Amino acid sequence: MLQLSHGQVQTQPGTTPNIRHIVVGRCFTYTTLINSSLSHDCEEIWRHFEEAVLHQPTCSVKVQHYDKMFDTMREFWPCDRFLFWSKTRTLMHSYAAVFRHFWTLENTLVGFMFNELVWCGQEEESGFDFNSCPEWSACGDHPVFSLWRYASQKFAEMACGNITVLLNGSIADAFNRKSMFGSVELDSLNPQRVDHVNIKVVTNLEGPYIESCSRGSITDLIQILQSRGFRWTCTDSDQTLMALLCLQNQQFSHQACTNPLQPTTSLQTPIY
Repeated sequence: MLQLSHGQVQTQPGTTPNIRHIVVGRCFTYTTLINSSLSHDCEEIWRHFEEAVLHQPTCSVKVQHYDKMFDTMREFWPCDRFLFWSKTRTLMHSYAAVFRHFWTLENTLVGFMFNELVWCGQEEESGFDFNSCPEWSACGDHPVFSLWRYASQKFAEMACGNITVLLNGSIADAFNRKSMFGSVELDSLNPQRVDHVNIKVVTNLEGPYIESCSRGSITDLIQILQSRGFRWTCTDSDQTLMALLCLQNQQFSHQACTNPLQPTTSLQTPIY
């Protein structure tokens, strides 16, 4: 990562090479093989994406600049399948792979198309900048951040039925108000559409054991859910998640792996 002299924007590597071919190709893959019920025009989606990114200064690509693109790629998801996460990316993918009914942002069309890509326009010339792009933190309205913020908001607004949230109990501020979940998705959840918010807290096998359903920032999340009228459950050391950690880390001699039926701690909405 490159640090520029004082007064200049910090940068990272530029737009992903061959981004057009990747994005359009992923769109065709998704609408042909993953969700063939969609009939979106992949070339039109790309045109609206280009308009959003290239017609504004690099650090001034706001959420609303992606309006036309999102309008052309509407997608509806079934209830009881929404999976949210924060600081648990690897475990989230494993969990979703085992329980294939779960639906994450990365499983949506926009998530599938733009996952792991970087993009930005050039300041003084037309076209994408393939040499360097500003860091998210150095930009008022970063083109990548704005797209993911919009996608996260739409995903959360559509959430319905029972939803699941995976949080990392081995870090301080497992629930962080500045994270995408804490700053965008949580506020976009609708208590009239969501029946239960099922929080699952998991720690690394070797610790540290910093936060839990009854300790740390997760209690703040529970208070927010209660204040907004959500029903919730919270589970520490979910047996399935612990088994996945054992497989990922190949630590089969660890106590949590040799005793898969060890007790878990669960809390739920108080009944008055």
